[in-house]
Amino acid sequence: MAVSLLGVLGNLTPQSSQTTVPYSTIKSMIVSGDVTSAVLKEHAIIVSNNAQPAEQFHAVVPTQSDPSLLDLLEQHEVQITAEAPTGTSVLTFLLPWLLILGFYFWMQRRMMGNLPGGFGGGASGGLLGGRFAKPSETRQKVTFDDVAGQEQAKREVAELVEFLRNPEQFQQVGAEVPHGVLLVGPPGTGKTLLAKALAGEAEVPFFSTSGSEFIEIFVGVGAGRVRKMFENARKAAPAIIFIDELDSIGRTRGTGLGGGHDEREQTLNQILAELDGFADREAVVVLAATNRPDVLDPALLRPGRFDRHVTLNLPDKTARRAILDIHARNLPLQDTGDLDSMAAGTPGFSGADLKNLLNEAAITAARRHGSLITRDDLDEARDKVMMGTVRTLAIRPDEKHRLAVHEAGHTAAAFYTPKVDPLYKVTIIPRGQALGGTHMLAETERHTLDEDFLRGQLITLLAGRAAEKLLLGTVSSGADDDIRRATDMARSMVARWGMTDELGPVNLRESEDHPFLGQSIAQPRGHADATAAHVDEAVIALLKNAEAQATDVLRKHKDQISHLIERLEVEETLDFDGIRQCLDPDSKVTQLTRGLDRIPPVK
Repeated sequence: MAVSLLGVLGNLTPQSSQTTVPYSTIKSMIVSGDVTSAVLKEHAIIVSNNAQPAEQFHAVVPTQSDPSLLDLLEQHEVQITAEAPTGTSVLTFLLPWLLILGFYFWMQRRMMGNLPGGFGGGASGGLLGGRFAKPSETRQKVTFDDVAGQEQAKREVAELVEFLRNPEQFQQVGAEVPHGVLLVGPPGTGKTLLAKALAGEAEVPFFSTSGSEFIEIFVGVGAGRVRKMFENARKAAPAIIFIDELDSIGRTRGTGLGGGHDEREQTLNQILAELDGFADREAVVVLAATNRPDVLDPALLRPGRFDRHVTLNLPDKTARRAILDIHARNLPLQDTGDLDSMAAGTPGFSGADLKNLLNEAAITAARRHGSLITRDDLDEARDKVMMGTVRTLAIRPDEKHRLAVHEAGHTAAAFYTPKVDPLYKVTIIPRGQALGGTHMLAETERHTLDEDFLRGQLITLLAGRAAEKLLLGTVSSGADDDIRRATDMARSMVARWGMTDELGPVNLRESEDHPFLGQSIAQPRGHADATAAHVDEAVIALLKNAEAQATDVLRKHKDQISHLIERLEVEETLDFDGIRQCLDPDSKVTQLTRGLDRIPPVK
């Protein structure tokens, strides 16, 4: 019984009613002869009866196969039509794989920096990306006027400004300005700021990146970044490339640990090749900054690469005052003269430390809801930066007394020992990791340490332990840091500076090589075991002699020290005038005569 498909579809017109019934009802209708046609779908069956108009009945086919259904339909001569299953097409099957491949190629383009955001796009992005800014795009132009306390370094890089502004002037006479300049100095001294100021003065494009940004998990990405950065800098010439933290990728090669094909060494090799690839007339200057020049690979420092070194030192008192003026320009200071005391009382501070100090003072003023930053705010900020935040500890009375004895010993030794730094204050208020402290401030900057000063430092360091032993009869663990510092100083005096008659001017320091920097792994010692024993004996003799001298000083002034201890337990913090009233009440010495007149008193 052959009926065309068109006829079957005609019977299933939209005007036909369709009723959903159970599958068993459909089979009963077939058996009773009420079904004239059936349409078999993947998960359903639709049957029509012989009524006018025809009625349709729909049922869901069970997932379990029913082999008797076709036999039943053929037995009752039912017209059968089957529809193709609406399964997955080839495109649907390939879609997940297409998505995976698309993501892979997208990542590849990101690696190569071809998507927006790489070099030349003005922002960071892509594995080969970096930071690139034109002078017109920078939010605030940085010039040499924004760099204080580094006059020598500014003079050394100033000639690069003329080269970048007018490279033809140098090229006409065949002059070649160094393409590689290494900025060396402790952290926070302004190496990055000086590089930005150089670009601002020259008004040239400034490519900035960090050594750690070259290293990725993908092999070859670091070398690719280097190539792309130098390529874009050459296109934008005259330009400046600045690589911060060069030691993260420029460390000595050939350690023998991990082979010579790791990602860091490949990146370093590419940097060396790019530095050699500059043409004589390419006006591109590469600046790099590091605070560890001793670990850099020698190939980086040879002539033609980073052959010019500019050293940025910690600022002295005058330089600190100039730095404070720059960072305080937008701060509401009650008296700008307070910055003089800050400059005098912050020896060893870097520019970043001074900026942080002023920020802490502003935070302190804001917490007390003040509209101006006062001297007390600055003093509290300095103590917080130097010693840490005040801690609230429940100290037992006997511990507090021992702490007062210990700090009084340091204070008395510093007061009565000549050729040591002047006292600033003593406190038994816990700050940071310390339970108390005796603080001294140098009147002038020290560039060398003479033997008398060092011996005075040893006496002062061991006087706290000596005071406990003399006045309390026992010692405590509170002298742990004092002993460590005194031992390091005494060993340097013996083994490095030749300040003992027994051993003389001989370098007896232990090896300072670092095996993970490609240097000596065996750590050989350049002297015999017997000589090392003599070094230990000389160090022990220095320390015992210093402790004995500290004990003699404390014994001679025992009554004054007892008065200092009593007052320290009550007031917890004493400035120099308070210390003098206890240790030498008849003296006319004040902070003014000791050169500390600008240091604010402790409140």
